[in-house]
Amino acid sequence: QLELVESGGGLVQPGGSLRLSCAASGFTLEGYAVGWFRQAPGKEREGVACISDRGSKTNYGDSVEGRFAISRDNAKNTAYLQVNSLAPEDTAIYYCAADWRPVPGCALQEGRYEFWGQGTQVIVSS
Repeated sequence: QLELVESGGGLVQPGGSLRLSCAASGFTLEGYAVGWFRQAPGKEREGVACISDRGSKTNYGDSVEGRFAISRDNAKNTAYLQVNSLAPEDTAIYYCAADWRPVPGCALQEGRYEFWGQGTQVIVSS
C-alpha cells in the first residue's frame, strides 16, 4: 500500500514551533518532490512549501517564507516541515504530498502531486 503519513501536529501557543513529519511507506520518496499544503477552516487549500527530490531546491508560500523550513532525509524516506513563529492564522490541517519529479525543482501546484497524506492538525491558540 502506497501512502504518506503526517505526524507532529498539535496545539501550540502563538510564537511557538512544531516539527511536522511526512513518512512514505510502500514506495521510496527518492525521485519525488515533496510539498506541504494546508487548509484552514472555510478556506481553500494553499501551498506552504516544497522541496526537490534531492533537497537542492525549495520554494515557500509568501505567508510562511522566513518562518517555515522544509527538509528531507531520503535515507529515512521522510520529509519535514519546521514551523516557527506560529500565529493563529497558521491554524489548519497540514498535508504532505509527493510529485514524481526526478529533476531539481518543485512547484506549489496541487495538480502536480500524485500522492497525498491524510493530514495533521495544527492549532495555534493561547
